[in-house]
Amino acid sequence: MRIGMALSYAGGFKETVAELSDYEKAGLDIVFVAEAYSFDAVSQMGYIAARTERLQIASGILPIYSRTPTLLAMTAAGMDYVSDGRFTLGIGASGPQVIEGFHGVPYTAPLGRTREIVEICRKVWRRERLEHSGKHYSMPLPGGTGLGKPLKLINRPVRERIPVVIAAIGPKNVELAAEIAEGWEPIFFMPEKAADVWGRSLASGGARRDPALGELDVIAQAVLAIGDDVDGVLELGRSMAALYIGGMGARGKNFYNDLARRYGYEREAELIQDLYLSGRKKEAEAAVPRELLERMSLVGPEGHIRERLAAMREAGVTTLNVTPVAHTHAERVRLIEKIKDLAA
Repeated sequence: MRIGMALSYAGGFKETVAELSDYEKAGLDIVFVAEAYSFDAVSQMGYIAARTERLQIASGILPIYSRTPTLLAMTAAGMDYVSDGRFTLGIGASGPQVIEGFHGVPYTAPLGRTREIVEICRKVWRRERLEHSGKHYSMPLPGGTGLGKPLKLINRPVRERIPVVIAAIGPKNVELAAEIAEGWEPIFFMPEKAADVWGRSLASGGARRDPALGELDVIAQAVLAIGDDVDGVLELGRSMAALYIGGMGARGKNFYNDLARRYGYEREAELIQDLYLSGRKKEAEAAVPRELLERMSLVGPEGHIRERLAAMREAGVTTLNVTPVAHTHAERVRLIEKIKDLAA
């Protein structure tokens, strides 16, 4: 399994990037840069490209609604160029709160838009004259001034097939990722439940997959802490789990709450949402099942970590996107070295 690490979008970015060379030397394979309602990810990824040599760089994720399909393609080609072919385009639908609340763009047709965006990006990277007539996007634009022309990218990309990763957890979204993308990144990955929740979608999408795409890269996120005295690290995951399960969306429109229910935590998911939306966030955090936190994490003694890695492999995980937790930078670097060794 490849070992990746996510960079926080909440602050301290320059300080974190200054430490990336140590993680790179420790064997880190890929770094993921998120974009929520934060600083944009692209400027930060360009900064990383200039400060690293071998490390793969991925957007994790760029929302599909905040840029035109062509700009996504141009951005990916530009990032691949400045990084000497080390870039992966991670995209996803995000959610209505961010897209309509922060960007002021309608949150519509995520499946259809994603399919067309990937198709358009690959045309741009192949330097075809861009002509696309879809349900959601048309190039050149019909009507308007009537002066639009089918153009091709001026620059020659480093690669005409830049890897695309789709973040998805809904059945149809996962099916689409398995069909058209090089990689799939779910959130809150529980290996014991993965086949039950996503197996049918992965199989259905995989049956229509172009063999030229290769095997699907399955990217699972996990908090990482190894030792006999790290049990308390699990508790740090409560706030994020409660935020997503309870507050990232409205009643009846929260994808993460739906996932918790599909994992078998129906009553707990309802309670977490009730508490969070009523402003009782600490109680919502306390209501997050400890079993859920344990199974989504790599926290515990080395023997336990080996067992969790085996479960991840069995569930098809090929890239681990970890968050190393320790008191010092040197200890976090050693965690990357250790998990790299254990996952080899």
